[in-house]
Amino acid sequence: MKTKPTMAVVGTGNLGRVLALALKAAGLRVQEVVSREPRRATSLAKRVGAQATRLGDPLTADVVWICVPDDAIAEVAQKLAKSKTAWRGKVVLHTSGALSSRELAPLKQKGAAVGSAHPMNTFVKTSRPDLRGVPFAIEGDAAAVRAASAAGKALGMDVFRIQPANKVLYHAMGAFTSPLLVSTLYAGERVGQAAGIREPRAVMRRILRETIENFLRGGSAAAFSGPIRRGDLKTVQRHLRELRKVQGTETIYKVLAIQAVHGLPGKEKKAMMKVLGKVASR
Repeated sequence: MKTKPTMAVVGTGNLGRVLALALKAAGLRVQEVVSREPRRATSLAKRVGAQATRLGDPLTADVVWICVPDDAIAEVAQKLAKSKTAWRGKVVLHTSGALSSRELAPLKQKGAAVGSAHPMNTFVKTSRPDLRGVPFAIEGDAAAVRAASAAGKALGMDVFRIQPANKVLYHAMGAFTSPLLVSTLYAGERVGQAAGIREPRAVMRRILRETIENFLRGGSAAAFSGPIRRGDLKTVQRHLRELRKVQGTETIYKVLAIQAVHGLPGKEKKAMMKVLGKVASR
């Protein structure tokens, strides 16, 4: 394989867009952009100087990145394997955090080296194509791991190996860290609105930033504060009573509170569990 292998990106969603633009910025040639949506493929291909192609067309790039939803990876792998691409000597990587390289078995049977390479970050429509410092979990065939590692380092990512059997829990960690955290914040917004606060995010901004900084600096125990840590039983009871007015939030509070009582510092733990247990038994 050449010193700087050529790249193809399959999928033009948030991650595919960021990856293609970041690869180009790092001096790696993106040769093909593949999508089921021709307009999106053409738009992204123009931005990176690549050719827009359809799924199933032959690919010439050395390294093919599959950036599609998890449930679509196996289907995409099948369609790529059926194309007239000469797969022997190529590397194919998918970017799922939960799935292993086994999803790419049809391509491996065609002679490609396969692997998974997952950037532990959140990708939305406004995400900038900057992957520097992003943790990058890789596994798979030796040639695929080498290619993923080289690309990750070129992009300035923090590359590390992960065992395939550990990927689901690894990805669940990410779920707690980003989408489920956002879900919790959404619950907070709704509670704030029920309290008559017009712009809950403005009120939440400072405490959220301080909490994240405290967690990153000292860990969960050092960052944990509030009535559960203090053992304020009556305050927790009041919270639970009032949260019944905001659909679903009492249950969320209870689940998170029980987790906190079991694993984080706090006073009156037995009494606190009784308070929370009364909620659980209703």
